[in-house]
Amino acid sequence: MSAPDEPRDTPDEPPPPDEPPPPERVLEAPGAESAAPESDNADDKMEAGPPTPPAPIPPAPTPPEPRTPEPRRGFFDERPEVAVEIPRRRLAAQSRRDFILFAAGVIASALGAWWLLPDRRKARLVGAATRDRLDTLAARVGLSRANREKALNGALTFDDDVAEALYSKDRRVRTYEKSQRTPLKNNYHGHTPGPEILTGWTLNLTGLASGRDERLTMDDLLRRLPHREQITRLVCVEGWSGIAWWGGVRFADLLAAFPPAPGARWAAMRSNVSLDGLGRPEPYYVSIDLDTARHPQTLLATHQDGVPLTLAHGAPLRLLAPMKLGLKNIKGVTDIAYTASEPADYWNEHGYSKYDGL
Repeated sequence: MSAPDEPRDTPDEPPPPDEPPPPERVLEAPGAESAAPESDNADDKMEAGPPTPPAPIPPAPTPPEPRTPEPRRGFFDERPEVAVEIPRRRLAAQSRRDFILFAAGVIASALGAWWLLPDRRKARLVGAATRDRLDTLAARVGLSRANREKALNGALTFDDDVAEALYSKDRRVRTYEKSQRTPLKNNYHGHTPGPEILTGWTLNLTGLASGRDERLTMDDLLRRLPHREQITRLVCVEGWSGIAWWGGVRFADLLAAFPPAPGARWAAMRSNVSLDGLGRPEPYYVSIDLDTARHPQTLLATHQDGVPLTLAHGAPLRLLAPMKLGLKNIKGVTDIAYTASEPADYWNEHGYSKYDGL
């Protein structure tokens, strides 16, 4: 009989052949797919094809850069420059055209300036003979002396119409204190008349609603109309001015006492005692609209500084309209005629405005 089996110290026996060893685990990168196990069969490897590469990891989105808001531009702000490409040939043609237009503009401006110059200024510049030849050439293209006067009068008339439309009938000029008076120039357009003009002086009124003419002496004016006073500035077109204390009768009071005929809009004021620069008689005349005549600061002045006017400042009667330039403030008035149409004006006939408002 054999002896019973005794335990023996033997190494661990390998697992049974029918139990394959557990596969080894391979750590893969996150997001990567597990590789397929290799097949022991070569045919299986050929049929499987190349291994599929792992899908690329999309990059993280880049946050948008913050945009600085453009500053708000004003209407007059300069806009940024923008480059513009222009063909060289086009630039050359444009330069030639611009030069021709510039030259034509210079020539036209020179002709226009020559046409508008007074005749005496032209004669001083180039001489009387050359002036006449140039004027003859200019007249052939319509730039005659008659057309020049027509154009200048049209421009002055338009300016007068605009000034009259903007004029406020209720606007008063500034008044001053007696301590603010300043010297006043003797500014006759010619010689100062002599004392003989005071003898037998009268004021002749025509164009009245009564249909008859009136002849008033100084006593008639001072007795029938209230005396008014004011201290205002007289402004001359030559650039000087003076503050004076005036006294007299309001033109509005004269119009109320001797009303003009219906439809009258103007007063033609005349001085028949005026003299020219050589001392010869030369009537002086101005036109004044009746709205200005009715202004509360328009006087027929008889006094200055509390005493009767001197000959140097318009004795015995002068117009004082401080809202008008001095050339409208006629001295030595002898006649007033009310008219429906605008009468002649001395300085307008010498190139000045008819309106002459401040």
